Amino acid sequence: MHQPPLVGWLLVVMCTATGVYCLGGVRAGGAGERRAARGDALMALGMAVMALPVWMSGAPPWAASLFAAVFAAAGLRALTLVRPRGGGHGGGHHLHHAIGAFAMVYMTLAMAATPEGGHGGHTGHRPAGAPPLTGLLLVYFAAYVIRTVPALLPAAAAPGAPAPPVPVRRPELTRACRLSMGIGMVSMLLTM
Repeated sequence: MHQPPLVGWLLVVMCTATGVYCLGGVRAGGAGERRAARGDALMALGMAVMALPVWMSGAPPWAASLFAAVFAAAGLRALTLVRPRGGGHGGGHHLHHAIGAFAMVYMTLAMAATPEGGHGGHTGHRPAGAPPLTGLLLVYFAAYVIRTVPALLPAAAAPGAPAPPVPVRRPELTRACRLSMGIGMVSMLLTM
């Protein structure tokens, strides 16, 4: 990525914290929730590694291929879990995971193909990857972020209604983690 080192380290901290929270969800909930938590954790921790300011320039030559293979496998797995409307729970989320995983593959390979592994720290760098594909992914993740924000706003409770029980894994925190990953993807795509 072409971001300044401070931005890279902030992304690393945000994505690592998100990944650690998601790993906590692997033990909670049903099978579908645990699978989603594993996918979220993989995405967040992978983004943390990719955002490291020294990732491409200091990594061995085979690291980008390994990273791309892991995320290609994750994307294919997510695609196998997508169900047609009415055919199961979480199909849209699995499709989102697949798009995110393939975006990680794209960014990894695009950054590995640029001189200096995508790092330059200078203005006027040549963009990595195909600008139309980068733009399409940027629009997708920006729309995801914009669509996710209203879900975090608290709903007004009816007067006199009992307070809902507090689950072990709060859905608004899961949505906040997914929102932070969406923001991270937007940031990473902008700095390609």
